[in-house]
Amino acid sequence: MKNLLKNRIVVGLICIVLSLIICFGLTPMFNNALTATTEIVRVKTDIRKGDMITKDMLVTVETGSYNLPLSVVYKTEDVIGRYANADMHKGDLILESKLSETALLKNEYLISLNGENRAISVTIKSFASGLSGKLEQGDIITLIAGSMGQMRETYIPPELQYVRIIATTVKDGTDSNVQSDGEEAQLASTITVLVSPEQARLLSEIEQNGSLHAALVYRGDDTNAQKFLDAQAEVLLALYPSETEEGNSAEDTEGEVSGEE
Repeated sequence: MKNLLKNRIVVGLICIVLSLIICFGLTPMFNNALTATTEIVRVKTDIRKGDMITKDMLVTVETGSYNLPLSVVYKTEDVIGRYANADMHKGDLILESKLSETALLKNEYLISLNGENRAISVTIKSFASGLSGKLEQGDIITLIAGSMGQMRETYIPPELQYVRIIATTVKDGTDSNVQSDGEEAQLASTITVLVSPEQARLLSEIEQNGSLHAALVYRGDDTNAQKFLDAQAEVLLALYPSETEEGNSAEDTEGEVSGEE
């Protein structure tokens, strides 16, 4: 009984000490962390991907230092003269991941081609057909074929339900992937999309014999965008079984016949 009483006293003393440490040690430290401030760099005016960053694009502001991203930039001199490798908007934090030491290459989006897919441009013949100049790089769109055949039919080819835009280009050949606030919308004369060889062939036929109208399906992060592209890939696989799969099927059939003999 005495040992039990002693153990309870010891446990009680330990709890009291821990409470004092939390109340007079950890709690003030946590409160100080919550109320502490620091200066960080924010975007003053919209910055487009590929722009060289100048002093007048930036502003230094005081903000709470708690829970800031690890890669946030604190000094303007660490940003000025570098290049944006992503679009940044007024009020955004400047993160190291959005900065590059070297200028982006012209038509950089074409460098990612690996021989499996194709980049093909198609003509947008009216302002409405190109979503009134609001299409952007990375958009997932549905391409609607119009004025096709003798009956001048309009339909959505199953091959073109979900296609990713990699560039929109105006009449003078300039890519205009982002519409900045306050700018007058420009008609994209062409859009460049990333497609399979089968999709490229179909788009070429529609370009020659009809017209295209783009309908925006999704604009957002790459993870969700990829879900649409994966769904389209399944449709293409069903419509155009690969030669490899056909070859394997033929070999399996020959093997079965040989086995039967």
